[in-house]
Amino acid sequence: MPYVNIKITREGATAEQKAALIQGVTQLLVDVLGKNPQTTMVVIDEVETDNWGIGGESVTLRRRRDSV
Repeated sequence: MPYVNIKITREGATAEQKAALIQGVTQLLVDVLGKNPQTTMVVIDEVETDNWGIGGESVTLRRRRDSV
């Protein structure tokens, strides 16, 4: 029973994009590992950019700095 957790920043991924991720990851597990798609779980967590850090700073601050 595969379990895949995808974490992305909350920036407007559409329902269609998320559905494509779920379908694509499920199919990848079927194709590569021969897993049963009926028992494959895919969870997408959307994280606010204030709660996602890279290099010691939040994504929000990093993007604000880089946009100047």
